[in-house]
Amino acid sequence: MKTILIVEDSATTRALIRAVIDELGDFETVEASSGFEALKMLPQQEIDLIITDINMPDINGLELISFVRNNPRYSHLPIIIVSTERSEEDKKRGMALGATAYVTKPFRSVELQEILTKTFGL
Repeated sequence: MKTILIVEDSATTRALIRAVIDELGDFETVEASSGFEALKMLPQQEIDLIITDINMPDINGLELISFVRNNPRYSHLPIIIVSTERSEEDKKRGMALGATAYVTKPFRSVELQEILTKTFGL
């Protein structure tokens, strides 16, 4: 079973993302309410994919991506950004840091599911 780490400061949005993932079936989800919390969780369990917001307290999503990409232990992990930041510049910046995909809020469930399906080759 693949484990997805949802990093989002809004509990409502975390629940929405978890519900979208649960519709796909065979995934386990773990949640962090900040980038700092996510960094503490990474060494504690096997994570197969990260979904992160950009705007969060303490360590933001872009800083989290940078850390993950620069750490050989985690650099292979696919990362999906789900953010209210919708400008082309924001998307380019996230992708340049190493995000696998970029989804803007509000998003359609099918959009996130298609990215997950493609990422995991389902």
